[in-house]
Amino acid sequence: MVEHLHFLTTGGTIDKVYFDATSEYEVGPPQVADVLREGNVGFPFTIEPVLAKDSLDLTDADRALIRQRVEACPHRCLVITHGTDTLIQTACALGEIAGKTIVLTGSMQPARMRNTDAGFNIATAITAAQLLPAGVYVAMNGRVFDPHWARKNRAEHRFEAI
Repeated sequence: MVEHLHFLTTGGTIDKVYFDATSEYEVGPPQVADVLREGNVGFPFTIEPVLAKDSLDLTDADRALIRQRVEACPHRCLVITHGTDTLIQTACALGEIAGKTIVLTGSMQPARMRNTDAGFNIATAITAAQLLPAGVYVAMNGRVFDPHWARKNRAEHRFEAI
């Protein structure tokens, strides 16, 4: 069992706030704290906002910053909330960080919406972070993937193994 879970937030759909029917949005504050409160979690955690961007806007410098924050984190288990479009790319950029279990997750619908996969994906990521050995993983749609062998299937709105 994990002694402490550290969350890094980077933005993406999971944190989006929509303003009108034309789908204008902006990335809002991290939603993971609300999801954890609603889930009545029973473990210590910290939340560290790193970025608030749509993942299509992330740069190599942003990925380097995420990596720096992971490496500097004193905790062994981390969950990173991230936009789904480039989640795999960021996961691959975090490879070979020794001694840490790092799980990236996101959602296809904002956490603020009633019909969202955010809570389910965060719960899957939390479980994976507690049970898996050190390494980098992607937790989406009730599955845990090696990021080198997974992709987002936009047509089906889910991640799948390749």
